[in-house]
Amino acid sequence: MEPIRVEVDGREPTVADLYQPLLSNYGHFTAMQVRGGRVRGLDLHLARLAGATRELFGTDLDTGRVRELLAHAVRGVPDASVRINVYRREELTTMVFVRPPNRPPAEPLRLRSAPYVRPAAHLKHVGGFGQGYWGRRAEAEGFDDALLVDPTGAVCEAAIANIGFFDGTVVTWPDAPHLPGIAMQLLKPRLPSKDARVGLADVGAFRGAFVANSIGVASVAAVDDVTFGVDTVLMRLVADAEASIPWDAI
Repeated sequence: MEPIRVEVDGREPTVADLYQPLLSNYGHFTAMQVRGGRVRGLDLHLARLAGATRELFGTDLDTGRVRELLAHAVRGVPDASVRINVYRREELTTMVFVRPPNRPPAEPLRLRSAPYVRPAAHLKHVGGFGQGYWGRRAEAEGFDDALLVDPTGAVCEAAIANIGFFDGTVVTWPDAPHLPGIAMQLLKPRLPSKDARVGLADVGAFRGAFVANSIGVASVAAVDDVTFGVDTVLMRLVADAEASIPWDAI
């Protein structure tokens, strides 16, 4: 997907601006969908960036300035996919990528389990090789994406999304190492939810599942050999919960 606009600290990047992010694999980001100049969970996105900046670089991030850079980058582009990267040269640097809007897949996803836990899984960091590797392996085997599983056999997350399992009453969010995604944070309080260990061997005990990330939500049709029908009760609950999430003006 070709970018509409890329800015570094509010201006068009130079080759020197791109040197650090191209050659260094140390930094973090957040990703969001913009619709009508608004974003769901904008404060959560800014808090994510601030927290990761403190952890990775030991300094505070001016989130008000980041918000200004976001607004500047999406000027004249009311609907978009946006990624905000933070890395460090001599000083903190903020890069904003603006691309055409993205939408969740229309068809339920088939997930292939993979023995992988993201390093520093609680951070949305730029080191995504493992996720990409296992995601491509899953696609090569006829699946849509990977489902990451820790060494104990506990489900963590999908390669680029959180996953929720439904037993007919409650959505269970796996509590193994994972990224606390913004979509998940917004959906949790709007759904009957709990956090608990979900073993890969226990997936078949659930009647349905779905994934959620910044692009949206999608039903899960299968995990390895375990198949789910599209649970209309679950997906109606999730759709209603998602529709109730407010859009924040940038």
